[in-house]
Amino acid sequence: MKDSRKRATIIDVATAANVSTKTVSRVFNDEPHVRKILRDKVLKAAAELDYHPNIMARGLVGRRSYLLGLIYENPSPNYVVELQHGALDRLHGEKYRLLVLPVESVVEVAGKIMSVLRAAALDGVILSPPASDHPGILSELRQNDFPFSRIAPTQSLDIGPSRTTDDVDASRKMTEYLLGLGHTRIGVIKGDPTHPSSGARLTGFLDALKAAGLSHSPDLVEQGFYTYESGLVAAHKLLDRADRPTAIFAQNDDMAAAAIMAARDLGLNVPADVSISGFDDSAIAQIVWPRITTIHQPVYDMARDATDALIAKLENKPFTMLETQPCELIIRQSTAAPAIR
Repeated sequence: MKDSRKRATIIDVATAANVSTKTVSRVFNDEPHVRKILRDKVLKAAAELDYHPNIMARGLVGRRSYLLGLIYENPSPNYVVELQHGALDRLHGEKYRLLVLPVESVVEVAGKIMSVLRAAALDGVILSPPASDHPGILSELRQNDFPFSRIAPTQSLDIGPSRTTDDVDASRKMTEYLLGLGHTRIGVIKGDPTHPSSGARLTGFLDALKAAGLSHSPDLVEQGFYTYESGLVAAHKLLDRADRPTAIFAQNDDMAAAAIMAARDLGLNVPADVSISGFDDSAIAQIVWPRITTIHQPVYDMARDATDALIAKLENKPFTMLETQPCELIIRQSTAAPAIR
């Protein structure tokens, strides 16, 4: 009796499709000049047999692993999920596989990045913030001619395929929206200072205040680290005071959600007593109540397109070096005109 758990082989596929094993190999290696009728027969037989080519064996033959790495430090689980979904969806049906490489500190891994990548036997790597902007990592990758693509970099945009957004402009739009509601005393919860996006988002905020003829109050800016916990601490500092702001602009949705909780802890109603806005439009923005007014940052799209560019680079196909994805202001229930106090 045949063991149903036995894995189908290339010989089984060749037999079922009535072709040679060489033809099967050529089909799964995406080699040109294979007739469509033969390619269809092979793929049909492989699907019926639930055959999957051995990626590692293929790599030994071609000196390739067909593994792409995704490096991230971002502590926001919602952001990370979007990154992975974008990359994985682009790899669906491809011969490449994704190896996720979370790091506690990009600064600490910077000096040994090539050791990490070679130990993982990667063909290329996708860098997300803040690795995508780290000069040491970028320099080492370029010196070793190691293929990479970048997500949301803010500088040196001509050194590799990059998929980015305009954080300054997006934050300016959010601030202009809050000003338009009538808020003039706006608190800010900053993100991790090692992430260039935090500085860019603060710049957009300050630009909008200046354009409106308003001065910046340093005491209305609190440090966060893109985590819920840091947002909770920062929001308590902003709201547990007599001269609290009428609105808070948190630099990501995790910290905005924490600010809503801090307001409730202090007996404040959102948005009647304080408006709260975020950035990213991650899943948590629609899970909490009130749902969060935020900036939709196309993290999924950037990850997908950065993966696409890296594959094109590895296969010597044309790709665009720089693409900027638009951000969008998403207005929900967490913001309103300020109450008269």
